[in-house]
Amino acid sequence: MSSGKKLTSILVGFLFILLASGLAQESQNQKKVLELSLQDCLKLALEQNPYFLATQAKEDEARAQVRQAAANFFPSLSAQGTDILDKKVFTVEIPPMYPGQQPQRVKFDFTRTYQMSLSFSVPIFTSGKLLSSYKQAQYNYQATKESINQARQETVFNVKRAFYGYLLARRFVEVAEESVNLAEKHLSNVKNLYEVGMATKFDLLRAEVQLSNLKPQLIRARNSLEVAELALKNLLGLDLNQPIKIKGELSFEDKQINLDEAVQKALANRPEVHQLNYQKQMAHEMFKLARAADLPTLALGGNLNYWANSLNFRKNTWENYYTISLVLNVPIFNGFANRAQAARATAMARQLEYSLKGLTENIKLEVQQAMLNYQQAKEALLSQEKNVEQAEEAVRLAELNYSEGLATTLDVTTAQVALSQARTNYAQALYDCLMALAQLEKATGESALSGKTD
Repeated sequence: MSSGKKLTSILVGFLFILLASGLAQESQNQKKVLELSLQDCLKLALEQNPYFLATQAKEDEARAQVRQAAANFFPSLSAQGTDILDKKVFTVEIPPMYPGQQPQRVKFDFTRTYQMSLSFSVPIFTSGKLLSSYKQAQYNYQATKESINQARQETVFNVKRAFYGYLLARRFVEVAEESVNLAEKHLSNVKNLYEVGMATKFDLLRAEVQLSNLKPQLIRARNSLEVAELALKNLLGLDLNQPIKIKGELSFEDKQINLDEAVQKALANRPEVHQLNYQKQMAHEMFKLARAADLPTLALGGNLNYWANSLNFRKNTWENYYTISLVLNVPIFNGFANRAQAARATAMARQLEYSLKGLTENIKLEVQQAMLNYQQAKEALLSQEKNVEQAEEAVRLAELNYSEGLATTLDVTTAQVALSQARTNYAQALYDCLMALAQLEKATGESALSGKTD
């Protein structure tokens, strides 16, 4: 009897341990819900978005190229060791000194089996090649930083679009739920009137059909909200299974913007303009480098050599000698390669000049289009605000009149549909205003200039 109780206790304890471990594992698997505002989303995207991080990695490459170009100004020092595995020595035949004697063959070994050398070279005059190469690397580094600013600007805009898109989808779900609630409320009212003989079977059927038609719209709205959430997570570099809670509502605050000031700000701030300017300077340095290739260079060099026939480091085993040289290199002919490189640099500079001119005009056009879209979105928003108020009053009157027998069920459903459309249009107008403002900020390059995420 005691052994049975002991076995039961063991089983109960074992089951308790399994249950506790299962609950602990489940709690570990449950991820903490992230509450994200717009600023939180922007910060996460700039820290975790893989495409933006890939663009940022280019800065390290450009910085390394600058260091590589700067290294050419310093002396170079190298060491070399040689073990001669096989060799053929010189043989000299010495004619006989007396008639009748055989000529003698003497071997001369001018090499040693083991040789070690230490060499150095110091550039003295390079006709500006080293300086042009260094400047070219510097301009490439600055152009790379501007390309990163452009990527930051695109990332900020994409995050705002995804964030506002999520808020819009959530608002559409709320509108769809309100429409379903209104339809259910109306159906309940019709049923009550039908039971007391104040509504017809037709009215009841129309109310039921209206409710059935609204439910698929609610399902689609909820599905769109889930898709918008997944798109936002992907842009932020989050796990798609990470639960999030978005803080914020669609709201708009008007800004007064001067067109001329916006255009000037865009031309001064846009990273694309700065990038082309740096590329033009790179082409200029490329031209100078090609011209310098036809000029002489002067360098100081030297060698310190040790050699021996046996690999030991005892005294008097190794012989040594050294040379110090002044090397003058004068290019004479290389198949007109330098002239072709200079022509290429000139063509690149001309191409970049035209590109900069076209970009300037495109920026002006982009700013003006953004301004027009912003004004249009504001006007649409003002009209929709009053439209929602009127639609709400229409629904209230239609339901009241129907209860008193002064309106049909068609009047009620029509008013409800109009209210749903008005709320949808108002939410869309809010989204359009926010996106127009974001597009205007992108066009003027404000995010790229300050590096801020607001």
